[in-house]
Amino acid sequence: MPPRLTKTFYHRNPIPLARALLGQRLVRILDHPNNTRLAGTIVEVEAYLGVKDKAAHTFGNRRTPRNESMWQDGGHAYIYFTYGMHHCMNVVASVADHPVAVLIRALEPTENIDLMYQHRKAARRDTDLCSGPAKLCQALNIDRTLDGHDLVKGQSLFIERIRKTPLPTSRITTAPRVGVSYAQEWADKPLRFYITDNPHVSKPK
Repeated sequence: MPPRLTKTFYHRNPIPLARALLGQRLVRILDHPNNTRLAGTIVEVEAYLGVKDKAAHTFGNRRTPRNESMWQDGGHAYIYFTYGMHHCMNVVASVADHPVAVLIRALEPTENIDLMYQHRKAARRDTDLCSGPAKLCQALNIDRTLDGHDLVKGQSLFIERIRKTPLPTSRITTAPRVGVSYAQEWADKPLRFYITDNPHVSKPK
């Protein structure tokens, strides 16, 4: 298998980290059945810039039990529950006490797709399995039990290095983030990045 992303990889600001995550592989290992791998290529991400970012959960130095993982060292998972029904997964960036992160918005599923359909019974096609942050968490069985998980050393959730160099700018589309209209001037910041023309992206416009 390809090597995992290292701690050093995550020790950077969220914008370059977001771009570097595109094309890498998110892996979820299930205890049952029998240490099964579920995996997909990361095709869409959003950067969240911490205490100054009105769309970030840590805006204004907010620190609560819910977002405590976002204050950890880079290379941990920050997973939150929203709208009383959905989980979303973030990759913590930078270093401890600098609470910035990258939301994983979409994957192109690559391993054990049949099992993903069992987790996401509403999906009717492969492009609907992981084309959104809540969808991919449901498909890969990612929930709050993995909040704070170490993506470098942990066994249940990690990211494999498929690309040694980031995708060229010509293959990445930059756009405003989705669903953060409450964030005033931060709502239109160009902090969403996705692989151009990839059919698994959540909202290509």
